[in-house]
Amino acid sequence: MEQQARPVVVLADDDVAITSNLAPFLERAGFTVHVAADGTAALELVGRLDPDGCVLDVLMPGLDGREVLRRLRADGRWLPVILLTQVGESRERAIALDEGADDYLNKPFDPYELLARLRAVVRRARPGRRPLSASPALRAGDLKMDRVARRAWLKDAELMLTPKAMLLLDYLITHPDELMTRERLLDVLWGFDFPVGTRAVDNRVAELRRALGDDSSRPEWIATIPGQGYRFVATVEEAR
Repeated sequence: MEQQARPVVVLADDDVAITSNLAPFLERAGFTVHVAADGTAALELVGRLDPDGCVLDVLMPGLDGREVLRRLRADGRWLPVILLTQVGESRERAIALDEGADDYLNKPFDPYELLARLRAVVRRARPGRRPLSASPALRAGDLKMDRVARRAWLKDAELMLTPKAMLLLDYLITHPDELMTRERLLDVLWGFDFPVGTRAVDNRVAELRRALGDDSSRPEWIATIPGQGYRFVATVEEAR
């Protein structure tokens, strides 16, 4: 039986303390890792290696992670990208996702969480096609979302959602079939240092379910994973 090739990842961070520990960790987890100390080196490695994914620090000398991301997307390179950020505002991180990042993590982060997210974005990558997180419009069955206008429709009826519920829908629909803990969604919606509890996430999920007519006991859209969080279970595709 032919052995499956190890996914190749470019890890770019100017902090040697991070790369010297994170690269061997990802190697042990089954990835082949190439390290870059700045954005220019990261672009060179991507051009030479055509990797399966990138992990980019936002704050690097020369070209920062977001500029590297913008250049990759402008060049038509749709490989999965995870940003390592130090920004607490959820709005700033939402902008990074709008620019084409597949996901992000705040520093300091748990390497096991990064590993889980890296595996998820590589698994759902669509070779030669932009990721869901970089698509302006998405469709899941009768649900359609215009991510630029921040509007959504179920069949022909527009959904009237609060801004937080719309942000939640956007994050879930761009990360289908991925377990999202309440803590993760709390970070997405409010920022890691905002003084609200995970019950606020449950309230926004309940709002979405009411708008979608979703039955939590037989979910068509959002499944509850007991003791863990939520998963968007519908099949998502780019809307034309």
